[in-house]
Amino acid sequence: MQTNTPPRSTTRLTRRGRLVLLVTGAVLAGSAVAVPLLILGSGHEEAKPQMLVIPEGWRASQVYDAVDKALKLPPGSTRKSLGKVGLKLPSEAVGNPEGYLFPATYPVEKGATPESLLKFMVDTANGKFSGAPVAAGAQRNAMNVYQTVTIASIVQAEAATKADMGKVARVVFNRLQRGMPLQMDSTINYVLNRTTVHTSVDDTHLQSPYNSYQRMGLPPTPIDNPGEDAMRAALNPPPGDWLYFVTIKPGDTRFTADYSEHLRNVAQFNAGHQATGQPRDSSRSPQQLPVTQPPR
Repeated sequence: MQTNTPPRSTTRLTRRGRLVLLVTGAVLAGSAVAVPLLILGSGHEEAKPQMLVIPEGWRASQVYDAVDKALKLPPGSTRKSLGKVGLKLPSEAVGNPEGYLFPATYPVEKGATPESLLKFMVDTANGKFSGAPVAAGAQRNAMNVYQTVTIASIVQAEAATKADMGKVARVVFNRLQRGMPLQMDSTINYVLNRTTVHTSVDDTHLQSPYNSYQRMGLPPTPIDNPGEDAMRAALNPPPGDWLYFVTIKPGDTRFTADYSEHLRNVAQFNAGHQATGQPRDSSRSPQQLPVTQPPR
């Protein structure tokens, strides 16, 4: 509803995102991930490897740039390597790893390459997303796993807090079930490769399959790389009839099924920002453009 994306200058890392993956690639049971920080050699400890942090909600383009910098490669090197990596992606992805570059902290060992790091990320995502509980949860929602990852990516972009994630997911499902367009700014921002630019009425007329103001259903791919909390929300959204939401101020996101109430919430947001003379933070923008009311 318009984007509730976190300001990128203060990127959020959950506890899981700050933890580190096992150098061997094995993932411990449970949701937390751990790693030995020192590589053992012949009887003595060697230097710690460099660590590459991939926060929840980063887009693939941001991941590619971070890998280039970590490996001290010319810009664009990691993106160019995609064709020769052979990543184990769902068929629906058509070779696009968006959504499957799992957010965590990765060791950058001596001899690491873009191919090895991307493979590590995708293999980790597959380890998280390929289990029977995930498949069962997706099926329960009449979705496949790839669609669920796509919903999780929207939740990751739109939810202001972890507590809001489930409600945002429920809004997505409710609008899909009612035949309403999603009308999420995060999808427009994705195709325009931006995070903090105000979404104008002209933007909502953009000719793109990612324009969820104009197109029905989900975008063709995930719009970022979601973490476990967002995926959990997409699999198990709480019951509720919400169709709209707006973040009035940090910590105060209003969810409602009533269009008139939503317009009042938007007016309150606008009045608050006009009173303070502060430009609204469009990286966490409310739904203040015209939106679709539910079918009668």
